[in-house]
Amino acid sequence: MTPTATPAEPRAVSADLDAVTVAVSPAASPAGAARPFAAVGGPRQRGPLLLGVRHHGPGSARGVRAVLEAEKPSAVLVEGPAEADALVALAGEEDMRPPVALLAHAVDDPGRAAFWPMAEFSPEWVAIRWALDRGVAVRFIDLPAAHTLAAADPTWDDGEDEVTGSGRIDPVAELAGAAGYEDAERWWEDVVELRGDGDPTAPFEALAEAMGALREAYGHGGHPRDLVREAHMRLRLRAARKEFGDDVAVVCGAWHVPALARKTTVAADRALLKGLPKVRTETTWVPWTHRRLARRSGYGAGIEAPGWYGHLFAAPDRPVERWMTKVAGLLRAEDHPVSPAHVIEAVRLAETLAALRGRPRPGLDETTDAVRAVLCEGSDVPLDLVRDRLVVGDVLGEVPAGAPAVPLQRDLSRRQRTLRLKPEAQERELELDLRKETDAERSRLLHRLRLLGVAWGEPVAGRVGTGTFRETWRLRWEPELHVQVAEAGVWGTTVEAAATAKAETRALAATALADITALAEHCLLAGLADALPVVMRSLADRAALDTDVAHLAQALPALARSLRYGDVRGTGTDALAEVAAGLAERICVGLPPACTGLDTDAAAQMRDRLDAVHTAIGLLPAHPAPPDPPVPPDPSDPQTLTDPTTQPDPSAAGPGGGLPDRWAGTLRRLADRERIPGVLRGRAARILLDEGRLAADEAAPLMSRALSPGTPPADAAAWIDGFAGGASGGGLLLVHDERLLGLVDAWLTSVPAGAFTDVLPLLRRTFSGYEPGVRRTLGELVARGPRSAAAARPAPGGTPGFAAGLDRDRADAVLPLLHLILGMEALA
Repeated sequence: MTPTATPAEPRAVSADLDAVTVAVSPAASPAGAARPFAAVGGPRQRGPLLLGVRHHGPGSARGVRAVLEAEKPSAVLVEGPAEADALVALAGEEDMRPPVALLAHAVDDPGRAAFWPMAEFSPEWVAIRWALDRGVAVRFIDLPAAHTLAAADPTWDDGEDEVTGSGRIDPVAELAGAAGYEDAERWWEDVVELRGDGDPTAPFEALAEAMGALREAYGHGGHPRDLVREAHMRLRLRAARKEFGDDVAVVCGAWHVPALARKTTVAADRALLKGLPKVRTETTWVPWTHRRLARRSGYGAGIEAPGWYGHLFAAPDRPVERWMTKVAGLLRAEDHPVSPAHVIEAVRLAETLAALRGRPRPGLDETTDAVRAVLCEGSDVPLDLVRDRLVVGDVLGEVPAGAPAVPLQRDLSRRQRTLRLKPEAQERELELDLRKETDAERSRLLHRLRLLGVAWGEPVAGRVGTGTFRETWRLRWEPELHVQVAEAGVWGTTVEAAATAKAETRALAATALADITALAEHCLLAGLADALPVVMRSLADRAALDTDVAHLAQALPALARSLRYGDVRGTGTDALAEVAAGLAERICVGLPPACTGLDTDAAAQMRDRLDAVHTAIGLLPAHPAPPDPPVPPDPSDPQTLTDPTTQPDPSAAGPGGGLPDRWAGTLRRLADRERIPGVLRGRAARILLDEGRLAADEAAPLMSRALSPGTPPADAAAWIDGFAGGASGGGLLLVHDERLLGLVDAWLTSVPAGAFTDVLPLLRRTFSGYEPGVRRTLGELVARGPRSAAAARPAPGGTPGFAAGLDRDRADAVLPLLHLILGMEALA
């Protein structure tokens, strides 16, 4: 084993690097004139053909293909996990379309996994396909995944990539620096990706010599695991030479070539591998995406522009002209005006920039600058679209149906084909109409996958309609979802069985009432009829034991939504309705005492629960219910001993009254009780007013009492926030009812100067929630001052701020605009 030099010796190899760089580079510096590669070393000596590449480099891929065609080896050895030998034949099937990746995961812990991605322009993929097309043997020679996944921190980077940390180097950056380049990617493009045709072996020989100089100076370069990997590669190379002779080609990262060429003993290599930890693994092929090949995705061996590199590899000629044509097609599809003249000028500008910058051909920088200046007219907005769709890309690979997979993955693939729900790398929105059987099945599948932790789709707010028979999903398939499916495979062999088993387990383990109600909702959405009995038993048990009104209020909304979903999806919900009605009754009884004496933060939380419960009760069936039981007096509150409002309101919820009536009685008690925080009293009064449970002439006395001089300013401001806060549409109420606006104005002007600064933040928050037009109108009304009593008085039987009857002429004035919006012709 060669001794490792310390990283403090770069000057010692500077001359060697300079000499090698001259052989590899088209010029000694970026500004020099371009020239073809020079061959290094003459005819190849007898022995294995070592082809050092950069992963996912189209120039390396073209070179590998040319060398293999010229040398025609009897066997090809590729850097990759040794277990993948059994899967290599699948790479030659017609249904296999890159980008794909080898996936290995631990059998007992599927979340411990690693990927080895390959694109169409990856040198390893080109070598595999060349060998399979010609019947040549293919072997993977890297350290088995069984050892890699047993390590504490398994990774797939190879030392040639950008690395960080003390003592770790980037070999490409070192070579670029020796050539006078500051940008390593730009150097690699100039010397490899954009080079002209020439001796295909010259770059490999030059890179091998350069990497040899780097390895002499830096040893493993901060990647000690490489020493173990390279020992295994040498053992596999020896075995291949015994089987096929020296007519063997090895395709691996250029960083490893000096280690494979080094003469070591079998005993020394086996000593490095002795005692390595090991786990039982499974390996398969999975689809990959260009987006996941990008370095910005976090992939260690990633590249900056997978789509651009794929184009360079696939374009038979005139890559710049073909690229600009692609860009023009994309921009036209997005309604950007691009003509053939634009394309011609963009190509000319890219070539001119390349000549000015001393580059052999236009690279990504030159084409991007030309696209921005000509096709995008200087704007970065369409350019960002080009970068996302073309420079990176959303290409998603495919694997044959015969590839190994866990049973759950096979069932998911079958369901995807049946429902015509194809996984796609590009994010898209899917509108579902649950009245259609296919869409309903799609919804159930997506909800079951969410329950299993497979985040293929995320429900979003629909753009059209508010009915419960519509759903909108945002879908994007990521390669990591294959690992999530493998992890979920412990719950069952089909999606439905796995989701049912996980739901039952979660129901038995849940401790919070809100968690169980959310689970019940999820089961209804996912159509898990077999899991519902277990979930409902847990829900009934937990609801009977939980006496915290806040918990009950937090749990009820999910149950109410579940009842609606059950109606739409045809799921039986009788047991759920019974539990929901019981929770609602207990909330009506216990909410007023629970709201007494809350501090500011607790009152704000309770306000949110109050709104949620009000919405939920509106969704529940209004079946008759028995009258409220007497509310026990609160000994700490003398008011409860004498105030009749602490008892049920017979007028609001008499015998035989429905749940909405009982809820209205509860809100009335909240609005009237003085020991309840102002924000809750104001919110209860506003809900009653909106629901028509509070007469218009009753709102003003309530507000007048809440804003009376004896009320602390902070509590009065909180009442205003609850009653007229921006989220509740209170601004329009004040605009149309000037009596209420006058009460607020009068109270505000009477607040003492010392207290005004205390209530100002709350008032700002209240009024800042209004629409700009509402704030402007309120300002105009206040500036105008109060109208006369006669003018402010509503017409008999009318609503404050509105006329007694409909003004049909004003109403008809909006019809032309309405017809225009709806695309209808106006009636004569």
